[in-house]
Amino acid sequence: MPATKKSSKSATKKSATKKAATKASKKATSGRKYSPASSAAVEREMEAMKEGKLRTGTGKKVTNPKQAIAIGLSEARREGDQMPPPPQESASAKKTSTAAKKTSGPAKAK
Repeated sequence: MPATKKSSKSATKKSATKKAATKASKKATSGRKYSPASSAAVEREMEAMKEGKLRTGTGKKVTNPKQAIAIGLSEARREGDQMPPPPQESASAKKTSTAAKKTSGPAKAK
């Protein structure tokens, strides 16, 4: 019986040291994801949205803060500021969106 207790304690100590090593490696590689210039672009767009001056590409007024952030990040990417790449669509999302486009049009008469 005492032998199993010692082995379980040593197993927990090993997992604890692995967790500590993982945290240390994350801290060493962590840094700023977005540059200060890109943060400024987002702040500028948020302010324009609050003032009611921010418009979408189609000319509609932006009222959603998430949309204002997306516009700010898009402009920062065009300017070449440091940031992670834009999110990619998954393969299943692409399949459903293309299938919807094909079937959403009016039916052709033969």
